[in-house]
Parts: sequence; C-alpha cells; structure tokens
Amino acid sequence: MERLIGTVSRGVRCPIIREGDNLVDIVVDSVMAAADSEGFALRNRDVIGITESIVARAQGNYASVQDIADDVKVKTGGETVGVIFPILSRNRFAINLKGIAMGCRKVVLMLSYPSDEVGNALLTYDQLDEAGINPYSDVLSLEKYRELFGENKHEFTGVDYVEYYADIVREAGAEIEIVFANQAKTILNYTKNVITCDIHTRARTKRILKAAGADVVLGLDDIMTTSVNGSGYNEKYGLLGSNKSTEDKIKLFPRECKDLVLDIQSSLLKKTGKLIEVMVYGDGAFKDPQGKIWELADPVVSPAFTDGLIGTPNELKLKYLADNDFASLSGAELKEAISNSIKSKEGNLVGNMASQGTTPRQLTDLIGSLCDLTSGSGDKGTPIILIQGYFDNYTTD
Repeated sequence: MERLIGTVSRGVRCPIIREGDNLVDIVVDSVMAAADSEGFALRNRDVIGITESIVARAQGNYASVQDIADDVKVKTGGETVGVIFPILSRNRFAINLKGIAMGCRKVVLMLSYPSDEVGNALLTYDQLDEAGINPYSDVLSLEKYRELFGENKHEFTGVDYVEYYADIVREAGAEIEIVFANQAKTILNYTKNVITCDIHTRARTKRILKAAGADVVLGLDDIMTTSVNGSGYNEKYGLLGSNKSTEDKIKLFPRECKDLVLDIQSSLLKKTGKLIEVMVYGDGAFKDPQGKIWELADPVVSPAFTDGLIGTPNELKLKYLADNDFASLSGAELKEAISNSIKSKEGNLVGNMASQGTTPRQLTDLIGSLCDLTSGSGDKGTPIILIQGYFDNYTTD
C-alpha cells in the first residue's frame, strides 16, 4: 500500500534526568514505551534526537561562577580585561559575565551594534542611519550611545541589556566601562588582555587580536576547559553552549558523547532489529523573521551523532521536474515519470539543476532544527524526539 504520510516528528516524554542516570536505558525504554502506547512501529532509519541539556545533566557537567572567576583570574591576570562581542542573553551569557567580572578588577565591555552575533538587537539600522552613525567604523562611548539613542529595551524580553550587563559587573565587585564597536582590535585601545565572546566568528576574532598585538587572547571556548575546584568542564567548547542553572551555577555543553549515541543505537538494534540513527542536539539553526534572532547560540547544532547522519540531503526538486522536465505530463503519467527520476537519481546531485532549491545544509543541522522546534525550550517535557520518514521520498511505500 502506498504510504500517505511523510515525515513525522514526535516529542517523547521521559523521567526528569539527574546526575548519574543511565541515559541509554532511559532513552531506549522511553521511545519503546511511546511506540507501544501510541501504536506505531519503529523503522530502519528513524532518528532519535536527545537534547544536550539532559546529556549534560546526566554527566553532572556543572560549574559555579566562582569556578569561572578562578579560571579567568589565572588565565588573564585578573586586572583590566576586555570582554568583547557577547550575545545579549540572560540565560546564555549573563551568568558567564558575572563569573568573568568576579575574576577581574575592571571589565571593559565592548558590545557589537546594532545587534549581537545571533541577531538580538540593541538598535535598528534605521536608528543608525538617522543618527549618521557608521557601525563599521564608529566607536561609541556609553555616554554617546545614550545621547544618540537613549534607552533601548529588547523587543521580546523588555531588558535594556546595556544597563543589565553593567549592573552585573558592578554587583560582582568589578569596575565597568562600556564601548560600542565592531572592529575587534578597538579593544586594544583599552586593554591588551581580551576575552572574545563571539561564537561562530571566534577563530577570526582571535587571529585579528593576536596580529594586532594583544597580550592575552581567550575565547569563551578557552575558559572552563578543565575542571576547576572539582567542577565540570568542556575540553572542546569551554563556556560555549552553557546555560544558566541557578543564580550561581551554569550547566556546560555536554562533554564527549559519541559513545552515548552509539550505545543507544546498539541497544535499539538488539531490542527491535531496526537500525535507528541517534543524535544529541542543542539549538536549531534558523532565524526568526520578526525579532531577527538567529537561534544558534550553541557552538554546533549536534555535538555527537551516529554515522548515518553524516552528509547533506541528496534530493530532487519535485516542482522543478514537474514544471520543466515533465511539463507536458499530468496525472498518473506525471507521477510515474517523477518516480522514475527519483529512483534513478545519481548518488551526488551537486550541480544538477533538478536539485536547485533543495536545502544545502548538513543533515544534523536540518534534523537538529526539527528536533529543537519539536521539543521547544520550556515546559513541554519532551527532551527526546523521534523522527520517522525523514529519509523517505515520493517513491517510498
């Protein structure tokens, strides 16, 4: 019988995860119980996504603001430190800033404008145009920023991040100076010791700072890379991908978890006979057209995945075939012609015009975005996602 349903994404509920829990058993048992409860069968090439949050929780991968402060003090000297290009986030960066400030005498906070790296806006381009400001070259002091633009609260959170971040630094016991600039080397007019907080452009920023004569150049990925005072850590990403846990503690991005996805895949194969792909996912990679926020505040969408998720889609565009190659056909004849094209398509469609308009992204980024949208970030209680039919096409029965 012809299958009439394509891709299906389901959020799967599971117990609240605590440090030391056996995630392999919990994920496998939860998915199998959901299948039994809802009356569906698991299939080869289904995909299970596990949110990075429960992986880090099971690992106990936490650190305190004091741990961050101690690491920053050792690595920077603890005097005047430039903190540049942070994202504007109460959950993602504010608590990191608290720890950094606790490890310094003074923080020179340099904010990119009109928005941060992931699209959270301090200002609009219209405001800059009206004020005659060139964001690529102009450096603004806090006083000039306030004179030109006054108070600017975030559209969705209602927070004036300039004031909010300044208060965090002061309350942590450090002096604060705020400037607005988009050229990394500008910070060297204030201090030679720099922590660059950008996520996806960090390698370039570090290179520019080192070439311009900085004495100390760190990224967030260079802080908390080893245990401090018995804390958690992330050897590859440091503070990148961390989230606020309590007022004085963060949950770090999970450590190495390739074994986890392989063990879940192996356990499911033994219990069901189906080869199911498994991935750990964080933020999806998509942009909000209203708030202009690009969701990806994690360093990667997926820190670990099984080998069947390596690569990019290899798909033909149905509407291209229908409107071009088979424009003279309709009905059953059109369906048969398109089906034959799909069945005979090449293993690599790069450069083939019939694939134009298909999404040229990594499978893990696409599937991770679907997982993130399905699980949400609030109280849905579904940190495990089961996706079926993702690798099906128009000819799959």
